[in-house]
Amino acid sequence: MEVTKAVIPAAGFGTRFLPVTKAQPKEMMPVLDKPTIQYVVEEAVSAGIDDILIITGRGKQAIERHFDKSYELEHELRRSGKDERLNRVQHISEIADIHYIRQKDRNGLGDAVLYAQDHIGDNPFALLLGDTIIRSEVPCTERLIRYAEEYKAPTISLERVPQQNVSSYGIADVNAAQATTSEQDSFQVSNFVEKPSQDAAPSNLAITGRYILPSEIFDHLETIEPGVGDEIQLTDAIRKLDTMRGVELQGDRFDIGTIIDWLQANVEMALEYDDGKMNDAVKQLLQEQLNDG
Repeated sequence: MEVTKAVIPAAGFGTRFLPVTKAQPKEMMPVLDKPTIQYVVEEAVSAGIDDILIITGRGKQAIERHFDKSYELEHELRRSGKDERLNRVQHISEIADIHYIRQKDRNGLGDAVLYAQDHIGDNPFALLLGDTIIRSEVPCTERLIRYAEEYKAPTISLERVPQQNVSSYGIADVNAAQATTSEQDSFQVSNFVEKPSQDAAPSNLAITGRYILPSEIFDHLETIEPGVGDEIQLTDAIRKLDTMRGVELQGDRFDIGTIIDWLQANVEMALEYDDGKMNDAVKQLLQEQLNDG
């Protein structure tokens, strides 16, 4: 289960964030001074992965431009003596070996992942959703790789969500003890249910957008029928794997596809920003708003 490649799907419309995503990819929504997808790429790199395939779609050229070299900008920053900003800009284009492929028709996450088959070949790979930021002491993908290597099994990150929210996620089916306690960090998953009703949900352990998958997943993606939403669902293909382990998320997850989570990510990360001036400014602003309220 040695993992050296990562796949980042970033082809969706971002309809929950319209109208801003009409012309701007949701993965490029800024959280503080970086676009969302840069945090995702940095997570993969921190796990030791420097070969990354981003699956894009029509209207997503801004993603490629962001990670490309910008000669004119670098020249101007160098001429102006803005060395710190120059270093940050250069870091973006040098962070990893990034490849791109365009999903021709948006037909679900499973269909998007299938576009990675030629690039991945027979290797296991990390899959990170491009609109989800996960902050944790040990990067989520690094932790998943450790468990995948230890158990020689595909591994997926799970998070306990409120019962009323289970219909928005793929939900893991585990035994009753594991579903209600956090005593184990890693456990066997017997099944997944895509966006179940509250009554039909086998647990409240939701898929969080981070996976370590074997290349066999492509064979299943090629043969499964369209599922929920008449789309090719990744969870339907995962269900066909011989084994799967879940690892409970340690840290904070922000789904930048929703306005509330995007605002929350900006506020929480601003309060922890290295620059003390930003911390103080945000605290003062929040306090003023509370006092006015």
